[in-house]
Amino acid sequence: MKTKREKEKSPQAGDLWMDAHAVMNGLKGLGDATLAQGLLRFFKTGPGEYGEGDRFLGIRVPVLRRHLVLCKVLPDADIPLLLASPWHEVRMFALLLWVERYKHGDARLREAIFNAYLAHTKRVNNWDLVDLSAPVLVGWHLEHGNREILYRLASSTLLWDRRIALVSTLTRIRKGDFEDALNLAALAAEDREPLMHKAAGWMLREVGKKDRRVLEAFLGPACRTLPRVLLRYSIEHFSPEERKAYLSGNPPCRI
Repeated sequence: MKTKREKEKSPQAGDLWMDAHAVMNGLKGLGDATLAQGLLRFFKTGPGEYGEGDRFLGIRVPVLRRHLVLCKVLPDADIPLLLASPWHEVRMFALLLWVERYKHGDARLREAIFNAYLAHTKRVNNWDLVDLSAPVLVGWHLEHGNREILYRLASSTLLWDRRIALVSTLTRIRKGDFEDALNLAALAAEDREPLMHKAAGWMLREVGKKDRRVLEAFLGPACRTLPRVLLRYSIEHFSPEERKAYLSGNPPCRI
């Protein structure tokens, strides 16, 4: 009989997970209680914290990805059932399935997944769930469409909607289009949630990797009032001397 570790390394493609119930049972069998305890702390699940009440099985992302192969015949309609799970990794698995099917689907399936994703954003309720799904399920989908929905999400009272809007801009940033990222980063700078400041700093750092001058123009004198965590994330790739200058409110002058 194979150990749990052996099962994680080599999922048996012949043992397909046919429905949501089979997926949930299969994932529970991969859990690690010790890892789960650590994840409870890492994802801030205590009272009043952003992940309050979340529950973990203790499964790493690479393990989840390896088991996607077992869901070849899982009905699309079962994925929202997985997203309704109280277990973090089951919700993540649902999102990984959507991302995989979106990447290989036709226009009709992509539209259906996009709409289903936006209808279930309350269940995309931690930063890692947003970050692994939004760039594809929203960013890719809006690449050639009306991106006004990003601004509606950015004005939502739901933290996860706002983060989805911002992280979705990563797709356009990588193609040299920074407009939405800069606009939404400016909105995020006024947000009360540190998770939004971190996301904005991340997007700005990616802008700077593509065009340093654009990032420097955005930061400019505003570096004196930007949330510290946002500023620190955005200038991580600067030299120590440059970081010190920005954090002191005296950015270097570029001629």
